Amino acid sequence: MTLLEMSREYRESAESIHARVVELRTLERAQSDGEAACRLRRRIAELMPLWREMRELAVLTGRYYDRSYHKNERYTL
Repeated sequence: MTLLEMSREYRESAESIHARVVELRTLERAQSDGEAACRLRRRIAELMPLWREMRELAVLTGRYYDRSYHKNERYTL
């Protein structure tokens, strides 16, 4: 698998995670039970770092060989 293929996979994963976050936020707003709303907020909070990481990795793998791209220090050795 090439880095460009990995980039597409990361981007697709990020889109899936984001769609789920949007769905959970909609459910949370419609929730009348406070405890259920709290569980939904907790799940959203768990998904947000995954979403951010997938987006960052999509950019990193997509532009890895681009000399003008300043790489994210989080993912360098």
